[in-house]
Amino acid sequence: MEEIRTVVLERAAAVAAKDPRAMLAHNAPGIVEFTLAPPLRQPESTVESVSAWLATFEESMSLEVTDLEVTAGDDVAFCTSLNCLTATPKGMPESFTLWFRSTLGLRKVAGRWVVTHEHESVPFDMDGSFKASIDLKP
Repeated sequence: MEEIRTVVLERAAAVAAKDPRAMLAHNAPGIVEFTLAPPLRQPESTVESVSAWLATFEESMSLEVTDLEVTAGDDVAFCTSLNCLTATPKGMPESFTLWFRSTLGLRKVAGRWVVTHEHESVPFDMDGSFKASIDLKP
């Protein structure tokens, strides 16, 4: 399970380093990605697409992983966490902080844990407004 925790924490550190290659280093070919941005299912991330996303932010970014829970068998695992992204969009005077939920599915391939499924989400208000609840904190 420590290997899987390392995968998760290295992915977060890669966001803070704004290193697209490191961000993708633990992804399996054909990964299924359901991330925060539209569309409902993203095409597989590439160095170019991640670089373009990173370019929308000023230099300093952080991704904190909290409440990480790992469940693993011999060659399949999943983990859940509450993550906190802090970044400043280009041209904006202040940073934002966004807490969101993350679930990763992993497989052990050739002795190495790789991410095969990624799902990120924020809750939304169920009062009919369907507004994303981006002000929540654990």
